[in-house]
Amino acid sequence: MQTNEEDFVEQLFVASTHDYLLFFTNIGKVHWLKVYEIPQAGRTAKGRAVVNLLQLQPGEKISTVVPIRRFEVDRYLIMATKSGIVKKTELTAYGNPRQGGIIALTLDDGDELISVGVTHGDQDIFLGTRQGYSLRFNETDARPIGRTARGVIGIRLEEGDEVIGMEVLSSGSSILTVSESGYGKRTSETEYRVQGRGGKGLINLNVTPKTGLVVSILQVFDDDDIMVMSDQGNLVRLQVADIRRIGRNTQGVRLINLTPEQRLVGVVRIAEDNARSVADASSEAVVLDTDDEEIVAEEPEMSDELEDTSDEESSN
Repeated sequence: MQTNEEDFVEQLFVASTHDYLLFFTNIGKVHWLKVYEIPQAGRTAKGRAVVNLLQLQPGEKISTVVPIRRFEVDRYLIMATKSGIVKKTELTAYGNPRQGGIIALTLDDGDELISVGVTHGDQDIFLGTRQGYSLRFNETDARPIGRTARGVIGIRLEEGDEVIGMEVLSSGSSILTVSESGYGKRTSETEYRVQGRGGKGLINLNVTPKTGLVVSILQVFDDDDIMVMSDQGNLVRLQVADIRRIGRNTQGVRLINLTPEQRLVGVVRIAEDNARSVADASSEAVVLDTDDEEIVAEEPEMSDELEDTSDEESSN
């Protein structure tokens, strides 16, 4: 695929012409395309802008793309918002979208949908926040609710904090956490113990003026590659195996050298590291599985008991 300058392939799907792509947007809507509705092009073609294929509203942006072969009854979609709300809904509830999209969940004023994952009903979910907190809970703590429902509290946020990522965890993976000053660390998923939904969570990265706030959390494997981007357009490609695996409550190591005026704004997996999904995908399913010194800080005591989670599940 040919790309524009400073552009790159972020996601790669294996799909047949009758598979579905679900496009979830920041305003809580989902748009629906059959693969055959996407114009076929040559191997080196640039492709077509997705805004020409979907009826998006002004200011509506795609947050997540989920490939689906069938709307199976034993699969669920779990969603996370910027304000720490999570919602679990049966996949079959999204099987009949209308032109212009349908409501994926009801959002509070000022909230945004940031991530969506497909689950089997009993997997662990990981939430990471901008101020360096994280919470791992089993999805059975969030019962399935209706398509237009608001959802329930996934993690209770400190003032000014927000959720910046969600991952459906797989065994043997690591959590890559990257901060705006170019620091990052890789920590085994086993270091994050399962807690109850609705708590404040644990420290994931020791945020200091030196590191800056967290900009991204990703579930990664040793053979993955990532691309880190600064606000001035600098791009650096890294192998995950080259990032030292260290403890949970640390500042990490420097991944990219930035000037004092620069900030790191994004971290993504690039297409090649979807090779695991491509190799594992069968004809019956589409899978998206998707000073460098370690500084350890003393973690404040934090109750592991579940805080009040009697929040009401509201729906339209």
